[in-house]
Amino acid sequence: SNIYENRASTGEYTSGTWEERSQDINFADFRFSITHHFLQQEYVEDEGKYKTEEDAFPLAMEDLLCMNNDFPPRAHCLVRWYGFREFLVISPGANCEAIISESKCNLLLSSISISLANSGCQVPMFVQIQQRWRRMFAGECQGPGVRTDFEMVHLRKVPSQYNHLSGLLDIFKSKMGCTLSPLPPINIAIRFTYVLQDWQQYSWPQQPPDFDTIFGGEVGGVEFGKLPFGACEEPISELHLATTWPHLTEGIVVDNDVYSDLDPLQAPHWSVRVRAVENPQCLLGDFLMEFFKLCCTKESTEDILGRGLTDEEGKDTGDISSALSKLTEPAAAAPISKLSVSNMVHNARKHIRRHRHIDESPLNTDVLNSILLVSFHPSGKSSENPRNKVPQSSTGDKTNQEKDSDYNLYIQLKSAPSDSLTYRLALCMSLVNFYHGGLRAVAHLWQEFVLELQFHFCSHMLNCCIERKRARDEAQKMKDGGKESTRASTASTSTREVSPGKSWDSWSDSDDEFFECLSDQGEMDGSHTEGEKNGSKTKPDGRLHPSNNMTLLNSTEPLYIPITQEPAPMTEDLLEEQSEVLAKLGTSAEGAHLRARMQSACLLSDMESFKAANPGCVLEDFVRWYSPRDYVEEEVVDEKGNVVVTGELSARMKIPGNMWVEAWETTRAIPARRQRRLFDDTKEAEKVLHYLAVQKPADFTLHLLPCLLHAAILKLKEEGESVHSNLHCFYSIIGLSVLFCFFLSIQFSEFINQLMTIETVITQARSLKAKFGIGEGDNWNETEELKTFVSTLLEEPEVTVLGAGQGPAGSIIHRLFVNSQRSALLSPLDEDLAHAVKSEDRSQSGGSSSMSAFPSPAGREFLLRTCVPQPAPYSKALPQRLFCVLMKEEFRLAGAFSSDTSFF
Repeated sequence: SNIYENRASTGEYTSGTWEERSQDINFADFRFSITHHFLQQEYVEDEGKYKTEEDAFPLAMEDLLCMNNDFPPRAHCLVRWYGFREFLVISPGANCEAIISESKCNLLLSSISISLANSGCQVPMFVQIQQRWRRMFAGECQGPGVRTDFEMVHLRKVPSQYNHLSGLLDIFKSKMGCTLSPLPPINIAIRFTYVLQDWQQYSWPQQPPDFDTIFGGEVGGVEFGKLPFGACEEPISELHLATTWPHLTEGIVVDNDVYSDLDPLQAPHWSVRVRAVENPQCLLGDFLMEFFKLCCTKESTEDILGRGLTDEEGKDTGDISSALSKLTEPAAAAPISKLSVSNMVHNARKHIRRHRHIDESPLNTDVLNSILLVSFHPSGKSSENPRNKVPQSSTGDKTNQEKDSDYNLYIQLKSAPSDSLTYRLALCMSLVNFYHGGLRAVAHLWQEFVLELQFHFCSHMLNCCIERKRARDEAQKMKDGGKESTRASTASTSTREVSPGKSWDSWSDSDDEFFECLSDQGEMDGSHTEGEKNGSKTKPDGRLHPSNNMTLLNSTEPLYIPITQEPAPMTEDLLEEQSEVLAKLGTSAEGAHLRARMQSACLLSDMESFKAANPGCVLEDFVRWYSPRDYVEEEVVDEKGNVVVTGELSARMKIPGNMWVEAWETTRAIPARRQRRLFDDTKEAEKVLHYLAVQKPADFTLHLLPCLLHAAILKLKEEGESVHSNLHCFYSIIGLSVLFCFFLSIQFSEFINQLMTIETVITQARSLKAKFGIGEGDNWNETEELKTFVSTLLEEPEVTVLGAGQGPAGSIIHRLFVNSQRSALLSPLDEDLAHAVKSEDRSQSGGSSSMSAFPSPAGREFLLRTCVPQPAPYSKALPQRLFCVLMKEEFRLAGAFSSDTSFF
């Protein structure tokens, strides 16, 4: 009576979660593995609904007749054959022989029957027999007064008399042995599966090579500054079309050895699934992995290129005098206005390179020049400063939201902006590594890149020095009342500065390099005048502006905020290095004193600037401006009853040996413009260039790898949005970047593997999009429906085709099979068949033409079930089921036959 109460909902076997638990057991000196398979379900708390009565059927018998989950994709074979939600499987343990002997099989089945009867367990139990590849199972299920036996037949060839529905119905009826007349109706479900493997009619996944480009005909080659993308092979291997007739009864459909009504175009239900190529070769993934391998190399540049080439590079690097000598050479047929210092240095560098033997360079000269042009001059013109122009994005103008997301992305990845030199260098390095010589070419490119940086630094530094020298001379002449013109001053300055015999150090006014504050020249004169009017012995210098209404403690002069130097910038590696040095000083008094002196360079500079701007000041004045919390003020009442504000230094400032007190006593009044620079940019730049020059390939590729991964993420984002925005893999990019941020040093390979997975999915989506012709139709709603259909194909194990063969997706799938058939037969498309394919009313196209559009089904599945009394006519009507699989080299029958044991 309650046989239909606890049916599973439609599609639950596919959308639900299947779990399994295994345990090893020993029986008759033989090791078995028993596995419990079950569907995880959420039950509603209803005591009456799930209460088991004494005469209720087992849940497994209800599943035998349930029609809501026929032919579930990607399920255990027993779930597909019998429709169970829960069952047990006993199989031989690891390294144990298969159970082939019939006597052993019968012994196991009898033991299972006894155990089920003694325990009252109503879960079906199977024993795996024969060889594992045959997937042969025998078993039993028991309930109150009922029992179901599970039997199976497996053959390599399909017997001719059972190669259709009529013959299978005969088997089913004979196995039941029911004497009732007429027999109860037999419910039939049929599924035919067609496989499409021929994609030859479609274009190659990648564009054909262009032999005129610099890449020399490489597949998927792109220009420098960009990353390749896509698969080098077809990423979709097969398309499986399942045509299903879910609810049929005997007599409605005819299928015998003479005629069949099972036309796939007339099937009421179509479903499709695709089989992707496992780990297809994708260009972006190959680029990332090959570049990541460079980070694991241990050779130095000298080991890779040889000492001869590196020595010659060193000579080019240090031979700046030859570059500077080009400044004194006359420029033939070139206007003086177009002759710049940077162009002269660049031409001198080309002159040096011209004498290098081409065969000694691992990297082609044309390729090298193209890379340097893209890296330093992305606009394509060497005369423009790359810092002043941002290259246009290939995707057009970006919105503010997109720019913010890109900014946050490179901050998280510890990368560089997409318009930066480092970012472009990483892209060029990866292309050189993949297309132009591998490790040797990468090492050569790095040397040339450092050399280019040195020349750019030297040329810009020379211009900077000339400009600063000219400004100092003009300011000095204006101060002294000189009458010389600016043109004469410029000429004399330029002649003196480019003298070949004069060294870099001698260009300064003294041996020390000072911080220059050109903006305070005018105020310096005003400060002097004011100091002279007040009769002060020391003239104030380097004043910025008064500090509110504050005055000096020992005079009525206003307290001026001085012009100070900016603190020296510190990168992460410098901060880490400084922290290690300070930590090594220890915790002793001497170490603490030395640590304080090392950290007081900026404090001393500010004290000197403050003294110069405020003659006659004391330490308390400096503390009031520099660290107000260390100057404690309080209000007191004097003898006359007036409220007076007094102040003093804090307790920590009064500690004996305080560094601030000692520094104040030793510092002199020196304005910022005459102080030694806190940050010597020239020396620091030389340190950076030397650091870059001695880097091993593994070191600088590891530094560039975050930029390359950043570029890969942006490429995936761009390609993913062009395919379909609803694919779930695109939304995981941000999560991957955050994961990468936390595990920057140890998760490079894992991060690259996930990026490669996303690239594969995008490539598969692109392939399906091309095959289904998305964007070619005039109907917008139809195109959106196809987009959703294609994206779902990559996410779900099986997708229903809306409208079956008459829907938009079904029409395209039909055309795919027609083209495949035409290609296989090597014959022109028949006119009637072509008309049938393009016709909107598929039902009028004729049975012969529609049948010829599809190949023979790769698999046919028949599901027969009914309820009949067994073993006697007066017994209970119990479920009977037969699942039949007919394939080219397989014939399988999986039967479940129930009987009443109350009066047996």
